[in-house]
Amino acid sequence: MNGSNFLDWYRNLRIVLKQEKKEYVLEKPVPKRAPPANASQADRNAYKKHEDDALDAGCLMLATMNSDLQKQFENVEAYEMITSLKKLFQEQARIERYQTVKSLLECKLAKGTSVSPHVIKMIGLVEYLERLGTPISQESAIDIILQSLSDDYDAFIMNYNMHNLNKTLTELHGMFKSAEQNIKKDPNPKVLMVQKEKGFKKQGKGQGKGKGKGPVKNRDKSNPKSKTRPGPSNDDQCHYCKEPRHWKRNCKKYLEDLKKKKGSETSASGIHVIEVNVTTACSTSWVLDTGCGSHICINVQGLQNSKKLAKGEVDLRVGNRARVAAL
Repeated sequence: MNGSNFLDWYRNLRIVLKQEKKEYVLEKPVPKRAPPANASQADRNAYKKHEDDALDAGCLMLATMNSDLQKQFENVEAYEMITSLKKLFQEQARIERYQTVKSLLECKLAKGTSVSPHVIKMIGLVEYLERLGTPISQESAIDIILQSLSDDYDAFIMNYNMHNLNKTLTELHGMFKSAEQNIKKDPNPKVLMVQKEKGFKKQGKGQGKGKGKGPVKNRDKSNPKSKTRPGPSNDDQCHYCKEPRHWKRNCKKYLEDLKKKKGSETSASGIHVIEVNVTTACSTSWVLDTGCGSHICINVQGLQNSKKLAKGEVDLRVGNRARVAAL
């Protein structure tokens, strides 16, 4: 060590002493007074071990210095030696700290590159600042790492902040690796979501069988079924007046009777009936409730087979939990 490489020397010194379980001598001086004669054997042994470990560490430090520093600290104990060296080279430590902070804040993840090496590098810089005596809080370190990510991780960052997650840097690194796999499978989830919503809205304008199969503009225009409206044929018979060539919903007699019944009839059971007339592009459309065991068809004329039920054969339960007979 010649002074210009003090930080590297100090880091290597701690590694060696840590392996020999003697790192504590750099942080705790040897007591000036030896234990009294009546002290326990354990206290005397602990003092002797501390004294020997400090001597070993001091010799190692002197052996790795240049001759000028060796002469200056030849008779100095290890703890006092490292304290003096820190004061001598404090300016270098300040510059090293500045460069480390600058590198940490300038770290940016390039779009499409792996997140794991990037996060490991930033965690190393955070830990190095702590060794330089300038630790930053874990919350601040996580904020710095999150803001360094590319826009591929915007959804991850939003989710992390909304759920107020409290993770260590190591746990955060694992979460990033999982998120990276999901991003590779679905590189643009926000765009896909918007496209699905647009397609759904366009199909919601009564496009019948095209529901759920993409936007209307992509539908095959050569399909004649999408251009024609099925209607009653000469063989069809109204189920209300029994006359041919029209259906019940278009039956004049049925509509007139319905208006009369609506004006004179009152409900004694508390069930309110609301008639809704919906114009659809395809009369064969169905509205299905997947949570219901029985479904209602707006037009029985579109069924291939049908039969009349005997009274009491099938009952349906309505909104107020009353049972009504199915026809």
